[in-house]
This record gives sequence, structure tokens and C-alpha cells, in this order.
Amino acid sequence: MKEDDEYNFVFKVVLIGESGVGKTNLLSRFTRNEFNHDSRTTIGVEFSTRTMTLDGQLVKAQIWDTAGLERYRAITSAYYRGAVGALLVYDITKHGSYDSIERWLKELYDHADASIIVMLVGNKCDLSDEAREVPAEEAKMYADSNGLLFIETSALDSTNVELAFETILRDIHKRVLKSKGGSPRDNTVTLTSQVPTSESEAQAMEERRPCCRNV
Repeated sequence: MKEDDEYNFVFKVVLIGESGVGKTNLLSRFTRNEFNHDSRTTIGVEFSTRTMTLDGQLVKAQIWDTAGLERYRAITSAYYRGAVGALLVYDITKHGSYDSIERWLKELYDHADASIIVMLVGNKCDLSDEAREVPAEEAKMYADSNGLLFIETSALDSTNVELAFETILRDIHKRVLKSKGGSPRDNTVTLTSQVPTSESEAQAMEERRPCCRNV
């Protein structure tokens, strides 16, 4: 039996947004409960997984951390394919990272399936009192008007990180069950054949893409 035969579903979720907003630390906080104060800029794509039980079913979440720097965006565009969810992250202390949301949404919808579930995430809310530049009410209104989920998080102190990922995964799970008429089959993988379903496949994929690594 292959490892993935043990899961009911495998969901690919991508993290997108400008460089420096905290995507990598959101990923490491959710998948390993770690935070790195000296986190380096992600080059290309990083990949981590975590398994959760949703409504009695085992769901394997594949979380992909896409590079935020402009010059690496062409590398990561292919990784949108097969994604069923996306966390669009901005830094609540940098209005410029929030101003780029519309451009990131356009890129996402250009490359991903039209039915992808998107959550707008205002990260670094632990700095809210002294450095906030983006009002939560403004971001919530934008999310509501564009059909996005919304939450504020802090990868540093773990605020709402678990809730953010669990919420989007639950929404994805509900949509998949609804599309199957409420009768899910075991070992159903929602990803396309272009998306690796194990760490070994992902590593092999990255070996073929020497540009895509963390340095």
C-alpha cells in the first residue's frame, strides 16, 4: 500500500503575496509549529505537508510557499495548477503589500482553476498596536466584496494560524463532498497528475528544476 492510499483526500494550497509578508513562517508554523526570525527569502517554491481529520476523514494538506519576489514569479506560475485553495498574504504593517492584492488575485485566477477557494490573510497582527497600516475593516470589506475568506494572523505568536488553514481546508473539503453528491470515495485525490502527491515526488520535481530551491 502506498502512503497516499491512507488518505481520503489530498489538497494542494498555495501561499501567495509579496516578499517579506511572512508566508514561509506561516507555512512552518502550521506544518512544524516553528518560527524562524532569520527566515530567508524563498527562491522558487517550498513544499510541506500536514495531515488533519475533517469530519471523520483524513485529509493531507500540501502547502506550497511561492516566491514573492517579482523576478521569481515566472518560475512559480506552473505551481498554481492543481491548487484547490490559496492564502493571499499581506503584512498589516506595510500598506504596499496590501495594495498588491489585486495583482496577485489576477495572477492566481490566470493560472488556477476558477473554483479555487481564496483566503485573504493579514499577517503580523502581533504588531497591530504600534505599526498597523491596513485597517482590518478595510481588508474585510475588500474580501467580502470579492468573495474571499478573511482572517488576520501572527506567525510569530501563532494567533489564528491554525484557524486560517483549518477554515480554508474545511471549505475545500465541503465543496469537494458537495461536488461528489455527499458520497466521497476513499483515496480520492483532488490534484492533477502534474502535481506531486508525496515529498519524494516533490523532491524529484525540484531536482529537475534547479532554480526552485531555498538558499
